[in-house]
Amino acid sequence: MGNTWKNPDHFASLIHDVETKLFDQLADETWVYPGHGNDTTLGAERPHLPEWHARGW
Repeated sequence: MGNTWKNPDHFASLIHDVETKLFDQLADETWVYPGHGNDTTLGAERPHLPEWHARGW
């Protein structure tokens, strides 16, 4: 979450970059190591994109 919950513009910029630079470019089989939480793949996380947008962080 970082400080994206404090400023909607920060979240909008971050989610745009995540979608265009990761989800739109890399295969679902691509592993992601977030630095906190469990390691995952883009395919496992892709269904959560609408939830992230709705939540705003």
